[in-house]
Amino acid sequence: MSGGGAEEEANLEFTPTWVVAAVCTVIVAISLAAERFLHYGGKFLKNKNQKPLYEALQKIKEELMLLGFISLLLTVSQNGITKICVPPSVTRHMLPCSLDEKEKVTVEHLLGRDRFHFERFFSFPRRLLAETRGTETETHALAKTEFCARKNKVPLLSVEALHHLHIFIFVLAVVHVTFSVLTVIFGGARIRQWKHWEDSIAKQNYETDQVLKRKVVDVQQHDFIKDRFSGFGKDSAIVGWLKSFFKQFYGSVTKSDYVTLRHGFIMTHCKANPKFNFHKYMIRALEDDFKQVVGISWYLWVFVVIFLLLNINGWHTYFWIAFIPFILLLAVGTKLEHVITRLAHEVAEKHAAIEGELVVQPSDDHFWFHRPHFVLFLIHFILFQNAFEIAFFFWIWVTYGFDSCIMGQVRYIVPRLIIGVFIQVLCSYSTLPLYAIVTQMGTHFKAAIFREHVQVRLAGWAQEAKKKKGVKADSQPGEGSSHAVAGIQLGSVFQKRASAAEDGASVPKVEGSAE
Repeated sequence: MSGGGAEEEANLEFTPTWVVAAVCTVIVAISLAAERFLHYGGKFLKNKNQKPLYEALQKIKEELMLLGFISLLLTVSQNGITKICVPPSVTRHMLPCSLDEKEKVTVEHLLGRDRFHFERFFSFPRRLLAETRGTETETHALAKTEFCARKNKVPLLSVEALHHLHIFIFVLAVVHVTFSVLTVIFGGARIRQWKHWEDSIAKQNYETDQVLKRKVVDVQQHDFIKDRFSGFGKDSAIVGWLKSFFKQFYGSVTKSDYVTLRHGFIMTHCKANPKFNFHKYMIRALEDDFKQVVGISWYLWVFVVIFLLLNINGWHTYFWIAFIPFILLLAVGTKLEHVITRLAHEVAEKHAAIEGELVVQPSDDHFWFHRPHFVLFLIHFILFQNAFEIAFFFWIWVTYGFDSCIMGQVRYIVPRLIIGVFIQVLCSYSTLPLYAIVTQMGTHFKAAIFREHVQVRLAGWAQEAKKKKGVKADSQPGEGSSHAVAGIQLGSVFQKRASAAEDGASVPKVEGSAE
């Protein structure tokens, strides 16, 4: 190499101190600015008593810390990984691109006709990791190449490939967090549009005697029943599922749905408080769930590994895998709509006319595996899978160019992007609002029904009662172990319907717990 090339690759010993100081200043300043932004964002959420969103922010910080650890691990171990040598035949199978494509790219590089892509603009950071590029000193490059060549083998993973993998993991995490935040923001805005329905109910200023006053209602004339039960094929299960499928695309939740589901929840869990603010409870419950959605769980990382394994040339895995979140999202939306339809059917089939308001009966039996929370797991997977698709597309575009063999043909690219946008829009404006209200139709209410200070007091009471039960069991060992097992758990307070609610007691009646 020319002297200019050696000078360009000078190590820290021969780098001007002002360059080192300037680069460190910029990096530290950006890092501190990001840290302060998250810190003050957390303080703002705390001052606004937004504990669920604050915990979601902490979850994001944990993800950033995990990314930092992955980055450090890849940087420290890159020399050791590139010295793992394998026979050349091992690296000729299960390739994302064919060997013919590799030869074509090599010829274009030698002829100076490299395909344009964004990686050119990021050549400086790439040289920091990819030390085996042509800009290295010849001595260093020769040592790297000959280490495995002397054994008639090749490196298991090159430094450049390791660098690209490093970038992909970072892009994936950033896109997932961004998409999750956008989904909850847009979905929350849609749910807040329902507030005027809650306000219209509150403005009626029901008196106690008016609430208890009975009146005969023709079930078939109720808006909720006419919208969900009446019409063609009302007794057909297939037609019911088809209606639920198309319902998620337009008017997924109407005012009659909201009023009826709200009344069913109140009559089941807090009968003594008809003025319970169901809308605020629903928002708090969604905020509690958000901290689970924004994280990247271990099973999602397993999915990433499986995809990277199956991304083989000719399989078009990146195209077919885009249909997984698409199909799941449609299935979740259809199921949530069908839960509302099923509640309407139960009332309409049992009664021709009822005395009082129309009351639906919440139950876990309406949900998959009798677990309403399972829907949140699916939404989490859908959001991550969609973010994965978009992140993979931009990573390939920036790293290898739009014409890369991994990117595939245009007829595969366009549908993927359309599906990704469709999933994001439908999940934000239909599926997430549906989830927020329909999952309240389970057998149990959520901890969000109590405000934070009430939850803290209940938690302290439960722990104290558990300790007393344990002491009592230790002092009376002859009565068996049933007392030890019967310790009071906080989950039973939140997840099981309290006997006080069944008896009409005002446990959730406290206005502070509902607002």
